[in-house]
Amino acid sequence: MSTVYEPIVGRYLTVDVSGQKHRIYVEESGAGVPVVCLHTAGADSRQYRHLQTDEDVLEQFRVIAFDLPWHGKSLPPEDWWTQEYLLTSQRYVETVLAVIRAMELVQPIVVGCSMAGSLVLELARSHSDEIGGVIGFSGAAKVEGRFQDWSLMPDVNANQVVPSWTYGLMAPQSPESARREVWWMYAQGGPGVYRGDTYFYSNDFDLTGREHEIDTDLCPVFLYTGEYDFACSPEETEQTLARISGAVGGRMPGIGHFPVSENYPLCRAFLHPALLDIAGRRSPTDDA
Repeated sequence: MSTVYEPIVGRYLTVDVSGQKHRIYVEESGAGVPVVCLHTAGADSRQYRHLQTDEDVLEQFRVIAFDLPWHGKSLPPEDWWTQEYLLTSQRYVETVLAVIRAMELVQPIVVGCSMAGSLVLELARSHSDEIGGVIGFSGAAKVEGRFQDWSLMPDVNANQVVPSWTYGLMAPQSPESARREVWWMYAQGGPGVYRGDTYFYSNDFDLTGREHEIDTDLCPVFLYTGEYDFACSPEETEQTLARISGAVGGRMPGIGHFPVSENYPLCRAFLHPALLDIAGRRSPTDDA
């Protein structure tokens, strides 16, 4: 019996972010239109394993997912113990663009969930010259309430409590094996990393009043949120959509905060058409 490998290939890439070198772990599969996938707060790129093994998607798209510094297989910077980890909008954008530029990706589609579902809006607003389109899940112009200090308390086992806290954000009818997988990934996060990510998600990022600066003719925007999501509610996403002319999306029935990983088949019904729509708008020179 011959060995059958998945199409995902992983390797390391060193990029400069704010004058500091970062060794980033990157996985990719497929060929064609580049799709850069950004993971949720406190997790890593394994969340996109179903998308990266979807044969229909891989026929047309080169799907790339990477671990942010401090996450997954990407280590913190060399002097990590001398600083408090708090992710800011500026550093987040710089990191994503550093990877895109280092890999020489032309007008990639960027997919993000949770904190990354909000981050893609900023990429569409401020870097439409480099981004071909964005698809966000569980994001909005402003999300509040996720940044908490309790995960740093010495009498709290954050590797048990953080994943259990996030587990409750998923729909009860999503497959249990997938929900348990999300729990497992969160159990492996470094101390304070989930908290530091939610600093961006709930405290640092606020696009309120600037949504109109996004030009969907230059950078198409798709934004979806599951009906069971109470971290970023469907109403918050819908309010954001209403302020972005030409944006597409809304509420997803039967799913929660982690659509791509908690119920990929259901999420695919929204994600794949959005990818095809954006790809269809691309100039032939984008794929040269």
